[in-house]
Amino acid sequence: MKSHRLIRSFVVLAGSLGALAAFTGVAGCATERAGGAARLKSTMDASKQRAMTPDQGIARLAEGNRRFVRGESLQRDLPAQRASTASGQHPFAVVLSCIDSRTAPETVFDQGIGDVFSPRIAGNYANADILGSMEFATKVAGARLIVVLGHTECGAVKGACDDVRLGNLTTVIEAIRPAVESVDNVRGERNSGNKQFVLAATEANVRRTVTEIRANSEILRELERTGAIKVVGAMYDIGSGDVVFLR
Repeated sequence: MKSHRLIRSFVVLAGSLGALAAFTGVAGCATERAGGAARLKSTMDASKQRAMTPDQGIARLAEGNRRFVRGESLQRDLPAQRASTASGQHPFAVVLSCIDSRTAPETVFDQGIGDVFSPRIAGNYANADILGSMEFATKVAGARLIVVLGHTECGAVKGACDDVRLGNLTTVIEAIRPAVESVDNVRGERNSGNKQFVLAATEANVRRTVTEIRANSEILRELERTGAIKVVGAMYDIGSGDVVFLR
């Protein structure tokens, strides 16, 4: 009986080590074991960034989101990643997202230190400061992708649907209102009480922001024309955790 239990123990151990080996081999990333788990030590570097295409950047974000949804986000050695990026950074993407506490891009896309630039503003629209930040991130720092990430139940969009006026928030509302006004295919009240209207306005705001990035930045427009970058929109569902890239 003892020998049988010993054999079963070795089988379980072998299976665990095999799973660990498979994990540590993902994408050739350096890992270390701590507390029985493998932790990702590496992050984006100059060579990885140069080799990545915009479409590969989208694929990397999509796969990270799938891990996040499944509850399988990678375990990262954050001190090691901090140390490896202390002398320079080479993020592969810029993710413009809302300030909403539920939508942090690094979490939603399961990325680590040094992987993405994360400009955030209520309603994820692109003013001059955001555009300048994107120009730095791509033209200077080499990022290959810009994602405008909207999300369900967005408070800023709801405020725009109701035409809220409140101090400096009014500037945000006015930036989003054109997207709200463009929605013409949803029945019912045109206010935040109509969930379908809010959702349509949120997606319209993402698409409008993508269009305005191209229209208002000659630098970004030229980078996209030459294939150096892509500018895309996406929607995050705060309930399911899923991100859908817009066509």
